[in-house]
Amino acid sequence: MAASDSETFERDPDAPPVARVCVIVIGFNDAGHIRDAVHSALAQGAAVAEVIAVDDASTDRTGEYLDQLAALHPRLRVIHRPANSGGCGTPRNDGVRAATAPYVMFLDSDDVLPPGAADALLRAALRHRVPVSAGLCVRRELPRCHDTRWQPGLYRRPAVRIPGDHPALVHDTLCVNKLYARAFLAEHGIAFPEGPFPYEDFVFTAQVLAAAPRVATVPDTVYIWHVRRDAAKPSISLDRDRVANWRARLAAHRRSVEILLDSGGKPLAHAARVKFLDHDLRMYVRELPTRSPAYRRAWWRLARDRLAGYDEVELCSARLPARWIARVVLAAETPRDLDRLSQLAARPSRLLPPYAETDGRPVWAEDLPRVELDGLTGPGSPPPHRLPITVEAAARALSGPRAALRGLPSLPALPRPWPFTRADDHGPPPSPALPGAAASPRPPVTPGSSPSPPPPAPAGPRFELGLRVHDLYGRLATARPHTVDVELRHRDGGALLTRSLPLAHDGSQWTAHLTLGLNALAARGRRDGTTAPQVWDVRVRVHCATGASFRTTVRAVGGGLRRTVLPSLRYGILLAQPYATAGGSLALRLAPGARSTLDVALGRLRRTRARLATRRRHGPLLDPPPSDDP
Repeated sequence: MAASDSETFERDPDAPPVARVCVIVIGFNDAGHIRDAVHSALAQGAAVAEVIAVDDASTDRTGEYLDQLAALHPRLRVIHRPANSGGCGTPRNDGVRAATAPYVMFLDSDDVLPPGAADALLRAALRHRVPVSAGLCVRRELPRCHDTRWQPGLYRRPAVRIPGDHPALVHDTLCVNKLYARAFLAEHGIAFPEGPFPYEDFVFTAQVLAAAPRVATVPDTVYIWHVRRDAAKPSISLDRDRVANWRARLAAHRRSVEILLDSGGKPLAHAARVKFLDHDLRMYVRELPTRSPAYRRAWWRLARDRLAGYDEVELCSARLPARWIARVVLAAETPRDLDRLSQLAARPSRLLPPYAETDGRPVWAEDLPRVELDGLTGPGSPPPHRLPITVEAAARALSGPRAALRGLPSLPALPRPWPFTRADDHGPPPSPALPGAAASPRPPVTPGSSPSPPPPAPAGPRFELGLRVHDLYGRLATARPHTVDVELRHRDGGALLTRSLPLAHDGSQWTAHLTLGLNALAARGRRDGTTAPQVWDVRVRVHCATGASFRTTVRAVGGGLRRTVLPSLRYGILLAQPYATAGGSLALRLAPGARSTLDVALGRLRRTRARLATRRRHGPLLDPPPSDDP
């Protein structure tokens, strides 16, 4: 920190905040959202001295709206660039040069700052006398407002960290959830890459860490990152349907590692290279099955070139799924086993059969014996809850007589652990409401035993689920699974339904069968008395005789993944659709009533239009990135 800014630290950090922060908002052709972004910056209160909005030569009404806001708010200044820069770095640099406050924050036009963000970061910087402070970013999927915390492990509690002692800081490559002292940026010549440089924040963050500042972290949410998958123009992080995006990410990552190495930060550079395997590689591999053959070949070639520079120490430093994926890509000259690779790259990870062995060692495939699945068996191998165990589920929604589920072998008629107490489709009584809550142990059904006949199916529309738990090189057989808790969690987090079932052992797999009344499930998921569309995610927790247990999502298989409109005495009609999410996991969409069903149809129409717009923009070669919507 420069001496000229030493007076910044003379105030009591617990006193009311003074105007010390400049929020730099950048935007290009985003008239629909930029006003919300600017208002969220102005609403930060006394900590914000000024807001600088940089219009990157927009051709819509973005600049006009900014000028209107500036006429109303003296703290807002607008910079109109004469020509579009083609990226995010140049307008941010313009904002830093124009700032007069001692600290700067960055805000994109389609995101917002939550209340108190600037205050929390400024207080941390003053209290600990550090040039950089950082907080939690929440990734919010719109329109359903599903939140995911970005790198939550770094922000669980207040702390002061030095990058060299905490290499995990390289995992958070975002620049927008942080506060920077301008004097620190100027002293070290830290700036964004100019012009059309995607993933410019990778390079900026590497420069910050290379300067080895003390970084104060706070648990407060300081940034809301909006994710709009149906936007006409997707953000850089979502616009992965062209191989140019992968090439740009590789270039930004390579440059970041060079910056860290040039500064003498070998531990940071090592951590950045391992992070590439654990995060970046897995993210793109998950989407490979949805891409065109041309994309796959180009992606595979670029990935092999990048991975060729990795040594065995770096590969072994990555998590099990990531290093296995890297080894398959290195061992195969052309794309192969994309479904297995994408499921291994999913979170949680799943290793699909077949399970090949060479000389008693688990390997990826018989024709790739050198790709050993190290760490899976033997001394020091992880416990079951750390293994990429695959649980498959065939599901369907229907009314009327029971029929065999497609996609799984014939499932035994298992005795139910509960009676249906009523015939009006209210379903079984609730089991413990929280995941992991104690459930009554039930004896497993062994091969050759005579299970009790199943009770009558609930009246009205219902959801049938057949489960299959795969063994993994004998690891589960040793643990002896006997019970599975099936969890259906409403995606807004407001409702949870849990049912406990015995598992039937059949050779190298375990099976179970569940039927739920959909009227009762839809009633449980109603929010504020409305009949809005609902999405339920399906997870399971498997309990073993050894006391071990593991919780995971289930992989959707079979032919029952279709939209079905069912008659319902309670709602008139009920639309139900089991479907596979982008990661292949099973989810269930429910729309109780005609109005809710219409909302689903209109949402599907909007997504179709967005996909068509994407194809018009990029041509018919590649498909758009997948979403969690059916």
